[in-house]
Amino acid sequence: MDGSIRKRSVTIAGHSTSVSLEAAFWDALKDIAARRNLSINALIERIDEGRTGNLSSAIRVHVLAEALNQSALNQIPAKAEPCPPTSPSQT
Repeated sequence: MDGSIRKRSVTIAGHSTSVSLEAAFWDALKDIAARRNLSINALIERIDEGRTGNLSSAIRVHVLAEALNQSALNQIPAKAEPCPPTSPSQT
């Protein structure tokens, strides 16, 4: 996993700003945007609308929350098939 910092320019609400994130977070953000059929700028705009702290931190928290949600979804067990009844001679 690449921990080097990458600085990118993004446009939010019509104005340009730069965001510094580790390369792994940019990769994850790109994947999330693709799954949602959004551009990275559009996804960052949505994150920006709900943030209270700085933008880079809000993006990291969003990526983490998405990863945790995906992990939880992958841990839901498949519907179990009922066990066949046992006869008294099998117990």
